[in-house]
Amino acid sequence: MPSDLERDMSPAEAEAGLPEPPPPEGPGLFGLEEVPVAAPLAPAAAKPTPYRVLARKYRPQALDDLIGQEALVRTLRNAFARGRVHHAFLMTGVRGVGKTTTARIIARALNCVGVDGKGGPTADPCGVCPECVAILADRHPDVIEMDAASNRGIDDVRELREALRFRPAQGRQKVFILDEVHMLTEQAFNALLKSLEEPPPAITFILATTELRKVPITIRSRCQTFALKRVPEDRLRAHFARIAGLEGSAAEDSALALLARAADGSVRDGLSLLDQAIALAGDGGQVTAESVRDMLGLADRGLVLDILEAVLRGDLPPALARMAEAHERGADAANILSDMLEQLHILTRFAAIPALREDQGLPENERVRGAALAASLSVPALARAWQMLLKGLEEVQQAPDRRAAAEMVLIRLAHVADMPTPGDILKRLESGGTVPAASGAPAPTHGGGGLRAVAGGGPIMAAASPAPAPLPQPSAWREVVALASGTHPLLHAHLLHDVHPVRVARGQVEMRVRPQAPRDLAAQLTRMLEEKTGARWTIALSNAPGEPTLAEQSQAAEQDRRAAAATHPLVVAILTAFPGATLDAVRDANLDAYGLAPVAPVEEELPEFAPPDAEPAYDDEFPEED
Repeated sequence: MPSDLERDMSPAEAEAGLPEPPPPEGPGLFGLEEVPVAAPLAPAAAKPTPYRVLARKYRPQALDDLIGQEALVRTLRNAFARGRVHHAFLMTGVRGVGKTTTARIIARALNCVGVDGKGGPTADPCGVCPECVAILADRHPDVIEMDAASNRGIDDVRELREALRFRPAQGRQKVFILDEVHMLTEQAFNALLKSLEEPPPAITFILATTELRKVPITIRSRCQTFALKRVPEDRLRAHFARIAGLEGSAAEDSALALLARAADGSVRDGLSLLDQAIALAGDGGQVTAESVRDMLGLADRGLVLDILEAVLRGDLPPALARMAEAHERGADAANILSDMLEQLHILTRFAAIPALREDQGLPENERVRGAALAASLSVPALARAWQMLLKGLEEVQQAPDRRAAAEMVLIRLAHVADMPTPGDILKRLESGGTVPAASGAPAPTHGGGGLRAVAGGGPIMAAASPAPAPLPQPSAWREVVALASGTHPLLHAHLLHDVHPVRVARGQVEMRVRPQAPRDLAAQLTRMLEEKTGARWTIALSNAPGEPTLAEQSQAAEQDRRAAAATHPLVVAILTAFPGATLDAVRDANLDAYGLAPVAPVEEELPEFAPPDAEPAYDDEFPEED
């Protein structure tokens, strides 16, 4: 029977081989009877390890683990090998490509002391020394990460500068990692400049941003900048396949391809999607392309190609039927149009550069069907479809009913499928041919020998239409300004507001121009008048005050009309009967577009009497009166 001391000993003390206590002398407190011994306590159940998402579980721990960033890795390795490590780094790139991960690797490389504790800075940190372990656990006192999105003010930067005064507490190098650095204010950037340019000897700055253009050039010039690239789809696909295998989950190649495409070059985004896909498959299940499409709300690539092929040849019923099928599968209308844009880009590349049809990086179905479809279409037709799809995608994203908006885009695409492009129209016009109408609509003609027009629009050009007759010669400034209305809106606005007319006669204009008017306003006016009237005009600039601008004349006339109307007995009676009523506007049908009375026609002045030097008329030219 174990003694009281043995029962009180911990398992570790028992294993240590402590001496047994002496036997008790005489009966115990309870006599000679045995004291019941309590049953040993069951070992406490171990707490389950919390689940770590794939993006954290497989975060790169060394430079060689970074995928798709070969230039960055090579540069950093050479810098550590030659002892030329910069004191300030700027990492830029899209989300999830490894900016902060690279910053932590650099922090470990600068502070690693090796397995024996005697190592120096190295591009291959050991990962087992106290410095590496502390940095990996995010508890190293000399590696400070600051989120510039939430600590963006000048006071935060002042605290950071205050921390620069102290030497590293534990490691060799104090490392400051500033994430989303573009969010700092202008004053904070200015406060950071001097510290970035001349930091203390044991200080290293690592800045990370997704918006390089928002970082001032003064900051960029003080840092060694690394642009982390988007990871190619094939590299992502291989990376996801390896991680799926390590997780004991089978995945179809087509499913991994969909995940890699949806990741858009971001490793972290792709791993988050893979995590979700594995959870969707369940224990022992396989990650399939169908499940990934349902998860992402995507349509099958073949189905998207069916829709695109149907609308490009103008066959609308099957296109709408396939769109309805994609909708029933749960595909989002905006995603379908995005996939159509991607397919259209591939077709345009095939049409522009036929050699790309042999690109083995594309699926065989897309290469074979896409090459055949691209061979039947011209680059201008594909470019027109691209513009319409791009505009349609914006409409779909803003529409309350995305499916209806997407179907309207498909209808427009199918309607213009067999319509000629502007380039084809010009070529046919130059050759004297006609432009056929769109299918299903009559082609209206213009006159007897006119050129046929596209359905839904007016005539493109009349083959035998005479040149337009020149307009009458203006004799007043208002008529000059009116000529620019409609065809030259910007010139019309300047003539209306920025010109004081001095003198206007047939073929001549003298005017004073305000400083805010364009410097070539006179040249623009000359070209417009010669174009409209078919005659030569002389435009002279003057320093004379001239008349008020046409806009000022119109405003003054409006004020006069309002003042006159306000004193009219009927208006006065109405305003009295309805308190609070105001006189809004006074309209006169007899006024022109500028609110002024029409210009009186200028008649040529004829002399009432013959001049003194006129030749006398011969008597035989008039009959004699009896």
